[in-house]
Amino acid sequence: MMQQIYPSVTHPYQFELNKDFNFSAAHYIPCEDAGICIRTHGHTYFVNLTIAGDSLDHNGFLVNFSDLKKLVHDQFDHYLLNDLALFKDKRPSTEVVAQTIYQIVQNNLNNKANQPQCVQVYLRETPTSYVVFRPKDKQ
Repeated sequence: MMQQIYPSVTHPYQFELNKDFNFSAAHYIPCEDAGICIRTHGHTYFVNLTIAGDSLDHNGFLVNFSDLKKLVHDQFDHYLLNDLALFKDKRPSTEVVAQTIYQIVQNNLNNKANQPQCVQVYLRETPTSYVVFRPKDKQ
């Protein structure tokens, strides 16, 4: 994995963890004005999740790093994103994929006793293009 410097997010929490991983997937944007993205093509997406909170769990973790990777990697890796139920009635642009990753992660975190929060999803699609998704009203 290449070393990255990610945009930082301001939050009021004591702890912050970041988890990097990647997945390979294909997609297309079924709109004429999407240019060449109308054609099916693939990416190796690089993801950085920023999780924050004030309390640790019984293991002394804010969140188990491996749980975060499983939540996303297993659902996206080596799929045509357009075929996934997650994107029914949505176009899987990088922005929409980043927002969907946030929803998956935060829904899981909502079930944890220590109530960690996903404060940022960074999703790199190409070496020169990335999206940052930050939820509103989480602080």
